[in-house]
Amino acid sequence: MTIKQEKILNAALELFANDGYNVVSTSKIANRAGVSEGLIFRHFESKQGLLDAILKLAFDKAAELYAPIILEENPKEVLVKAITLLFEGDAEEYHFWKLQFKLKWELEISGRAKTQPFVDKLTWAFGELGYVNPQKEAELLQHILESILGGIIKDGLDTQLHLRDFLLNKYQL
Repeated sequence: MTIKQEKILNAALELFANDGYNVVSTSKIANRAGVSEGLIFRHFESKQGLLDAILKLAFDKAAELYAPIILEENPKEVLVKAITLLFEGDAEEYHFWKLQFKLKWELEISGRAKTQPFVDKLTWAFGELGYVNPQKEAELLQHILESILGGIIKDGLDTQLHLRDFLLNKYQL
């Protein structure tokens, strides 16, 4: 990926996350990135192509973040890593996650496919630990973690630390 492509992607990511996909024009992205609008179309073909490139990056980032959890063989460690993951991330990555929330509501893009391996691993961990309904427990934890992420994005990491500690205590980890 060229430096100019990275500038375009970063500008689009920030603008889409803050203003919404439907509101942001390619000319505004070009202006923010310091490139010509034509360069956006040359590299990404369309505004949708640009969004698709960002979503692919988000999918790749999610896979990278979930990898240590997916590969973990100790069920308690799976839960510890899942619960603490959000609190170990880089604040600069929040634009990606903020965009995911916006797209969920603005364009009805759920992102369920990228979280399914994570939920499957949580289900396995809860099953190994003897929970009565491991699938529901996994889905519940995933929803709680998604809500915590929303709180981190909106109000900052410090506002959610007590929930991390609560979850670790709840699951006796």
